[in-house]
Amino acid sequence: MRRSTDTIFRPQSFKRRNVNDIKAVATTVNVKVAIIEDDESVRNALIFQLSTAGFAVVAYSSAEELLESADAKDFDCVVADIYLPRMNGLQLQEELNRTIPYASIVFVTGHGDLSLGMHAMRQGAVNFLEKPVDDQALLSSIARGARLSRERRAEQFRRIEVEELERSLTSREREVFVLITAGSLNKQVGAELGTTERTVKAHRASIMSKMGAASLADLVRMAGILQIHSPSKTPE
Repeated sequence: MRRSTDTIFRPQSFKRRNVNDIKAVATTVNVKVAIIEDDESVRNALIFQLSTAGFAVVAYSSAEELLESADAKDFDCVVADIYLPRMNGLQLQEELNRTIPYASIVFVTGHGDLSLGMHAMRQGAVNFLEKPVDDQALLSSIARGARLSRERRAEQFRRIEVEELERSLTSREREVFVLITAGSLNKQVGAELGTTERTVKAHRASIMSKMGAASLADLVRMAGILQIHSPSKTPE
């Protein structure tokens, strides 16, 4: 039996808001949302609602269908029923955390289960919403998830970029990089490595050139991205 959209969304919230009000929720431009819902009527209702709100929507009937899609890594947020056939929502979340760690997911369910929702949230879900879903809560959750996803994606791409730059350094330059970003002065680095201050300055200039850094502060930020720390010294 097909479920009416009244059992999926709270109709009173739609009556109180016009299209401009709904579009205001989608604060991020060109947000791409994946819907995963095996019930066709629910899936169509979600497509209508999110498209009306200004999101770019692609719908799938199963978790496997999303994961097999070439576009899986391009979505800003995934909206999924937690009780999907075969691979359920929690299994999908686990797979996304493993393969697309920057992906955000919002769960919707017609079977409220607080323990299930808490588990999903602990694993990084943006929200766990029960049907009938409040449209404001859903749209706000998607907008928040999209922002988180884009931030995490940018961080991952930046880390990959910095890792590639760091691989261009020689082994001695890496040693100097660790020490100067930990706050050591050139002469201290020289004493630590058994070389002259002039040689350290030459290494430092080469490091900044290879890493594309305009300042020491840039190098420190890169060391933070790489999670590079100076080795601890054992007290004498």
